[in-house]
Amino acid sequence: MSTKTLPDKRQSLQTPSRKGIFNWDGLFYLATKGSAVVIAAVLALVAMFLTLQAWPAISNPDLRLRMRGRTEMVSIWEYVAPQLFGTVLAATVALAIALPLSMALAVFINFYAPKKISAIIAGLIDVMVAIPSVVYGLWGGLVLLPILQPIMEFLATYFGWFPLFSGPVSPIGRVIFSASVVLAIMVIPIITALCREVYARAPSLEMEAALALGATKWEMIKTVVLPFGRSGTVSAAMIGLGRALGETMAVAMVLSPGASYVWSLFRAGAHSTIASNIALQFPEADSNMAAALIFTGLVLFVLTLLVNSGARWLVARKESAGK
Repeated sequence: MSTKTLPDKRQSLQTPSRKGIFNWDGLFYLATKGSAVVIAAVLALVAMFLTLQAWPAISNPDLRLRMRGRTEMVSIWEYVAPQLFGTVLAATVALAIALPLSMALAVFINFYAPKKISAIIAGLIDVMVAIPSVVYGLWGGLVLLPILQPIMEFLATYFGWFPLFSGPVSPIGRVIFSASVVLAIMVIPIITALCREVYARAPSLEMEAALALGATKWEMIKTVVLPFGRSGTVSAAMIGLGRALGETMAVAMVLSPGASYVWSLFRAGAHSTIASNIALQFPEADSNMAAALIFTGLVLFVLTLLVNSGARWLVARKESAGK
């Protein structure tokens, strides 16, 4: 008895693949992989360039440098340490001011403001992102400093027991607190724009379910939107922190530079940042000073990489723990 093999219906339903002349999937894979390799190579070349240019200062143990605020000559490590302290202090205070305000502003634009008002505010935020830092520096030095002076005196009077707010308050106002406020104003538009885009993509079904179960709008935001946007918020904060760590002209135009490890934010001539010090010192630097300044840039480069890597690790750890 002969049996006939029936044609497979699945084969008849399959459509032949039409790749054409080019394998577009392969090309796309190569393009994305090549982009990642190029970015990694650029970072490696930047680190190599900074290391080579700074090596004369690193390898010379007898090198002594003149530093603002110090009467004696200092070594390369004594030169960079106070600037690293001032950079981290200014960026941390700026991020502490900017991040809560940016998150609140992003939530207000997405969930509370009327559409017309939210569109206007979003447009203004996008415009603020494009304003040059020198404009912020001029505005901070001419307009913001007189406004901050009574605020600093109030904090020193009633919260002077806290090390950051201990007095006396400088009468000129060109202190690290003023620079931190200017930095916060500069990074608020960046963090707000990114958080706004992240919060706008929160799952609508979960938000509607929370409201249907009797949650208020704030409870819905707290339980659905903010957890959903945690990784995006951290990424936005790191981008803002990177802008604050590397800002040059705005800080140089507002801050009276110094070289100490004072925790108080209200003392003039006590702090300096790496980027502003490079901008001020590099035009008149000799070969040894130029190598030292490039070394401080290398330290800032490594600091930024460590901060971003640590933030990514924390986000990944929280997400894995939540699962």
